[in-house]
Amino acid sequence: MESRLAFQNLSPLDHRYSLSNPELFQRLSYHLSEEAVIRSCLTCEAALLKVHIRHFFTHESQRLEKAVEDALRQITPQQVYEEEQKTQHNIRALVNVFKSHLPEELHPYVHLGATSVDILDTAQSLRFKDLFIQVILPDMKKLHWEMIRLTELHADTVQCGRTHGQWAVPLTFGYAMAEYVSRLGKSLVEIERRALDLRGKWAGAVGAYNALSVIHHNPLEFEKEYLEELGLKRSDHSTQMVEPEYLLRLMLEVNIAFGIIANLADDLRHLQRSEIAEVKEYFSEDQVGSSTMPQKRNPWNCEHIKSLWKTFSPRVMTMFMDQISEHQRDLSNSASSRFLAEFVSGFMLAVTRMTKVLKGLHVDSARMQSNIKLSGESLLAEAVYILLALEGDTQAHETVRQITLAMERSGQKLIEILREQPKSWERLMRGLSRVGIESPETFLASPNRYIGLAPKLSRAIAQEWKIWHEQH
Repeated sequence: MESRLAFQNLSPLDHRYSLSNPELFQRLSYHLSEEAVIRSCLTCEAALLKVHIRHFFTHESQRLEKAVEDALRQITPQQVYEEEQKTQHNIRALVNVFKSHLPEELHPYVHLGATSVDILDTAQSLRFKDLFIQVILPDMKKLHWEMIRLTELHADTVQCGRTHGQWAVPLTFGYAMAEYVSRLGKSLVEIERRALDLRGKWAGAVGAYNALSVIHHNPLEFEKEYLEELGLKRSDHSTQMVEPEYLLRLMLEVNIAFGIIANLADDLRHLQRSEIAEVKEYFSEDQVGSSTMPQKRNPWNCEHIKSLWKTFSPRVMTMFMDQISEHQRDLSNSASSRFLAEFVSGFMLAVTRMTKVLKGLHVDSARMQSNIKLSGESLLAEAVYILLALEGDTQAHETVRQITLAMERSGQKLIEILREQPKSWERLMRGLSRVGIESPETFLASPNRYIGLAPKLSRAIAQEWKIWHEQH
């Protein structure tokens, strides 16, 4: 087969990203490359043949199963591709090559009772199950651990909360991270469940076990024996294809996790804005931020993660369209389904990149305090409104809203305007006394104390997911 340099490939996955992260590329390639497709299909063909051997060659099964294993070690993807140039059919080419390495007595039993998709769909489930268990879930768990670490480390690091891009009320950076611990954790659970539930089949051309019924008196037991050889369960119902929803639901959850990671990337990107500057990505001594502005330290990793999400997340629409196949099967998914490899590769690039970001993230707690001071007493407007309402002001929200407008117009402080309104001042004093605070000046100068349950919940969420990791 033709070989080419990485720089001559068409997909950025095969040059730009494979060269910058060769370790990840190799791990993905083992499960997603064309070599992996051929290897998994051969594994399925071998499992079928072994079941036949056990039923039809009872006394010679050990010798013949060894011959099957020997044959598997001799076959190369190049042999299969060269045969496909003649047959113009990928599975029949694979069968022909497989036969050529086997004892002649086994030739009639190779692929016997199977249709191509018995092999293709089962092999796909096998590959993706292994990929998720061996590569994707372990890497996602590493990312999740970094989120947990930051949540615990900064459970008490006070930060301005922001809604609609505006200062809201204080929370802690740990609690902001706990959001992603919780969200990604739920996706981890669901992805693991879906990956372990991928299915296979040996039900024949229309899924009704026509051929297998001729071969064996109990086709379902025959199929079960085959799938157990591969560590898979049977599809509840088969046409020529495995029900597509098993894989679709898994990929939809991956897409959800992709969005969660992109959301975190966007949050961290905005926190690196010059006027906010509360966190920073690691920036090496030799790294360049701009080709013309030497001072720049762009949040390029977070931007890169979001860009990957923009590229691959829309492909979920193709996955939905691959649900539909005419009657028992057509080939309208034959090209589109091959690009699932790119989708999960793009996702994994985002996972590993975000793990790198969080490991090297600098959290500037002093800058967070500076921004809290910059926001002034407005961060406590909600607290004042609540205290006034509890002390009988039926229009407390409007009272405080008008005060904030007056602050903007006059430049006065919240406490100064409150003092000019005797009823509101009296209510505030009573409210503060009720919660054990004597001085309004101390209260309005201490937004750090108005953080609710943020530290407690940060630690509780981190602990909950640490326990889950220990059990998985």
